[in-house]
Amino acid sequence: MSTVLPLAEPVLRRDPRAAAREANKLARRLRHQVGKAIADFGMIEDGDRVMVCLSGGKDSYTMLDILLQLQKKAPVAFSIVAVNLDQKQPGFPEHVLPGYLRSLGVDFHIIEQDTYSVVSRVVPEGKTMCSLCSRLRRGALYTWAAENGITRIALGHHRDDLVATFFLNLFFHAKLSGMPPKLLSDDGRHVVIRPLAYVREDDIAAYAQAKAFPIIPCNLCGSQENLQRRQVGLMMRQWEKDSPGRIETIARALGDIRPSQLSDANLFDFLSLGRHGDAALPDAHAWLAGEPHGVDRGDD
Repeated sequence: MSTVLPLAEPVLRRDPRAAAREANKLARRLRHQVGKAIADFGMIEDGDRVMVCLSGGKDSYTMLDILLQLQKKAPVAFSIVAVNLDQKQPGFPEHVLPGYLRSLGVDFHIIEQDTYSVVSRVVPEGKTMCSLCSRLRRGALYTWAAENGITRIALGHHRDDLVATFFLNLFFHAKLSGMPPKLLSDDGRHVVIRPLAYVREDDIAAYAQAKAFPIIPCNLCGSQENLQRRQVGLMMRQWEKDSPGRIETIARALGDIRPSQLSDANLFDFLSLGRHGDAALPDAHAWLAGEPHGVDRGDD
């Protein structure tokens, strides 16, 4: 009696044409979102020299790629220079970025500054290094920008970063503030822009995979995760899982502020609201003292 062998499981192969269509659709969406952010916030003007800060991560690769695409058909003329800070951390593949950027034919510069040794020496073992590392990195980039005629500094923060920073400030610093799409540096010398302000992180991850960017992981601090940011990230992912679209709703809310519906007397004139006289209003001390208005206390 012959033995009947079971049929092999069918191998599901993804249609490469469908994958290409999806990749093109995603690229169009990213170009639209980045172009809209640039227009909405006046990020780039005619004649700007834009420094694209390239870390080697998916976000900055995507930012550079989309800006180069938009540059070809932009309504204004602007130049791009990709800048990376080589922090001299052990094992950093310093050949990857120069090789990739040369293949694109894009103007670029590598800043060499040993911030790794500084951070490793100053921060106790086991502590999060991100804050100090960020300050040193920002200082090096700002210095180079000032010395090389840069008019715009482009950072790769995306929509989810903006929302996460809002919640970090809300939960841990008791203030309603976030990460603006465009800002002036504290010293007033640099305009910083975030062209990915409308772009979802998941879309960036998918785009980076489709483009096969040569990703360089950040292991300066042994892949430490800032505990507070990690907590907020977990919360946001759970929200999005339970209620898809919630993060997008929150992101839109950051651009629709109603000062009269909050409690900041510096943003809205609550004192004048509904007043029916010109006399000075009692201050908090007068209210807390519990002394009726107009009572003569007599001589002390």
